[in-house]
Amino acid sequence: MDNHPMYSYADANVLKEHLTDDNAYVRSVAEQALWTLWSRSGDDTVDGLLAAGVEQMRTGDLDGAIATFSAVITQKPEFAEGWNKRATALFLAGEFRRSLADCDEVMKRNPLHFGALAGYGQIYFQLEQYERAIAYWKRALEVNPNLSGVETSIKATEQLLAERRRRGA
Repeated sequence: MDNHPMYSYADANVLKEHLTDDNAYVRSVAEQALWTLWSRSGDDTVDGLLAAGVEQMRTGDLDGAIATFSAVITQKPEFAEGWNKRATALFLAGEFRRSLADCDEVMKRNPLHFGALAGYGQIYFQLEQYERAIAYWKRALEVNPNLSGVETSIKATEQLLAERRRRGA
C-alpha cells in the first residue's frame, strides 16, 4: 500500500540549497532530510525491503543484502536509492565493476546524489585510479560541501600521488 508519494526533485532541490547554509545545524538537518527523502520510494513494501537490506548489510550478510536490493530494483527500477544501496553492498563485497554500474543507474535517476558521487570515488580509489577518484570526490563536495570524510580522502590521495611522483613511480 502506498502511504506516501516518492519525493519530488523540487523538494530535493530546496534541501540541497541548505547544504551550504551558514549554520552547521541547518546543513546537518538538510543532509539528513535528503537521505530520508531519498529512502522513500512511495511504496511501503519496497521501503520495507530497503530497510531489510540495510539491516542485512549492517550485520554483514552482503549476499542477502544484494539479493534484497535487487528485489527492490525489480519492483521499483526508477527508485534511485535501491540502486545506491545495492552499489554499496556490491562495493563492500569487492564487486567494484558491478558497483560502478549501479552508481551509473543512481546518477541517471538522481544527479544530486552526493553519496553515489562519493561512492564512485571510493571505487576508483580501490581500482587505483586515483585521479579519477579525486575528481568524483570533488564533484560530491560540489553538491554537499559538508562531507568531511571526502575532504580527508582527497587530501590523503593527493599526498599519495605526490609521494609517487617524488619516487618516480
